[in-house]
Amino acid sequence: MKLLARTVRCALKQREPDRRHFWAWLNAVFNKVDYERIKAVGPDRAAAEWLLRCGAKVRFQGFERWHQDYNALPNGAQDRYKIRSIDASESCIMYRGLDHLEGLRHVEEMKLNKCLYVEDACLERLSSLDGLQESLTTMEVVACGNVTDRGLVALHKLRNLEYLLLSDLPGLKDKETTASRLKTALPRLDLHLD
Repeated sequence: MKLLARTVRCALKQREPDRRHFWAWLNAVFNKVDYERIKAVGPDRAAAEWLLRCGAKVRFQGFERWHQDYNALPNGAQDRYKIRSIDASESCIMYRGLDHLEGLRHVEEMKLNKCLYVEDACLERLSSLDGLQESLTTMEVVACGNVTDRGLVALHKLRNLEYLLLSDLPGLKDKETTASRLKTALPRLDLHLD
């Protein structure tokens, strides 16, 4: 009986990398950018579709409730619904899909909590998007294991950032220097760092 249990455990351990590879491949498919779709429906609608497909939630200007059901997204003119908030907690967003956020000009709040695929390159890309540089005022980066000091320092490009919560980031090695650099670049920033 012990031999059978050990054999089963070994077989399961060998299948785990295959399972992870499959999910990473599937998540990469969800993150593929469809530039024709962006042209057809506009940047806010296309970004909302991508975010919801990846497991995130969005809130539009003029709405208090979060949208998380892809099939319940509001229909209307391209310029009618503008994304105000993004909650990407536990979603599968990754660098490959961030071009969906190009052209968003009204996003004020973004939460990146427990995002397995968010890494330094993602934060650098987010910080380089013109629309987010001007509109983003509140951001959370929590329990994103692939984020280091380098990615966090890139957030200094978000010129209007007023509130930043950084928590449970094992890749963060030099908290004081990172905090100092952000506060120097963004004097109005209310930085919460654990």
